[in-house]
Amino acid sequence: MISISLCMIVKNEELVLGRCLDSVKNLMDEIIIVDTGSTDKTKEIASLYTNKIYDFPWINDFAAARNFSFSKATKDYIMWLDADDVLLYEDNKKLQQLKENLDTSVDMVIMRYNMSFDKDDKPTYSFNRERLLKRSCNYTWSGQVHEAIDYFGNIIYSSIGISHKKIKETPIDRNLKIYEYILSQGKKLQPREEFYYGRELMYNNRFDDAIEVLTSFINSSFGFVENKISACKDLAFCYFAQNKNLEGLLSLFRSFQFDEPRAEICCDIGYYFLEKQEYTKAIFWYELALTRTFDEKSSAFQIIDCYNYIPYLQLCVCYDKIGNYQKAFEYNELAGSIKPYDESYLYNKEYFNNFFSTF
Repeated sequence: MISISLCMIVKNEELVLGRCLDSVKNLMDEIIIVDTGSTDKTKEIASLYTNKIYDFPWINDFAAARNFSFSKATKDYIMWLDADDVLLYEDNKKLQQLKENLDTSVDMVIMRYNMSFDKDDKPTYSFNRERLLKRSCNYTWSGQVHEAIDYFGNIIYSSIGISHKKIKETPIDRNLKIYEYILSQGKKLQPREEFYYGRELMYNNRFDDAIEVLTSFINSSFGFVENKISACKDLAFCYFAQNKNLEGLLSLFRSFQFDEPRAEICCDIGYYFLEKQEYTKAIFWYELALTRTFDEKSSAFQIIDCYNYIPYLQLCVCYDKIGNYQKAFEYNELAGSIKPYDESYLYNKEYFNNFFSTF
């Protein structure tokens, strides 16, 4: 059985650190906490779980802090978590099995990172992340913000999910300030950094700046394909926010130059035509979304509901609008098969019960 070092970087995480560590402590052979300047009880809480607590002065560089935490690891494999992450019961059991049975020829294990959830606590937005790493491979983090590790070696994909469960909100401009600090030092952003910088501008409603940066990234000959596609979706959002709807639609279509249509893009185009009350066109795009396959091994940002629930629900609306009530009812029932307690499905169900009872 392999041994695992858990490596974390933290700052003012007294509200969530204990929850995180309680969810994984039974599986970790070593817990390393690197504190970047807490002023609350974070280090006191950490001391209940480990004596390997280190200070690392914050230098506007997440990768540097994570690399420092990795340098303290001594076990076969390294796992990283953020303080507001949780390993749920079933995922804990899966990780236990993985730990007991992992072939030591494996260098990297990719796991799902579940970032948002519906009312039934089912993931609605997730992507893959490098999560368990063989220490002897000397993997290194890069990127001062949205840091990542390059994939290499013998890699496997696992269905284990890490659940990101925020309690407090991070200041929305935190990452943006770091990017602007980097630029103020005269440094040039790498393609991946340019993509994320554009997203941070978008999150801060600086749409003109975001459009400029995202367009530059899309036009460049460098960058990961999935980031190019996401950038097209983000660029469309910026245009829609400015009521430049045609430019937004064209941005969505531009994603097709990089690969076949993604369900998320299809749903956005469908919504564009739904809002314009062009229901037949909307139906085409929502039905196309249903032909897309959710890729468990993709590194893309995937909105799980775009592969079933959202198209089902919106097709119900579209078919109702064009008078095909039976098909509208059938699509609503399909939506209910995914989320039987969702308010929209239940509202539609009552609507159809009342509608058909009049005949």
